[in-house]
Amino acid sequence: MSDCIFCRIVRGEIPSKKVYEDEHVFAFHDINPIAPVHVLVVPKAHVDSMAHLDEEHEAAMGRLMVAAGRIAREQGCTDGFRTIVNTGRVGLQEVYHLHLHIVGGPNPLPPMLKR
Repeated sequence: MSDCIFCRIVRGEIPSKKVYEDEHVFAFHDINPIAPVHVLVVPKAHVDSMAHLDEEHEAAMGRLMVAAGRIAREQGCTDGFRTIVNTGRVGLQEVYHLHLHIVGGPNPLPPMLKR
């Protein structure tokens, strides 16, 4: 999808603060961080959301998950971090290119959902 903002970031058409890249995955700092560490990890191939994944995406998504742990550690999250994948309208997905948030820092994060 040529006009997708994350596809444009992956192609270098929109600047980003890149932290990781390989043949399947691209990771960059979120422009509106909610914690001291807030990195987005995206598959290079456009996939709208987690609900759109199938077997052809297994290698890229496996790489994305392995990269997420490595990126979190390299960003200083040695005592834990949170990963978030918002999916669809109900999941409050804002950009329809599958992406994983790595969120962390030196202090414990607040609860994920209010009860």
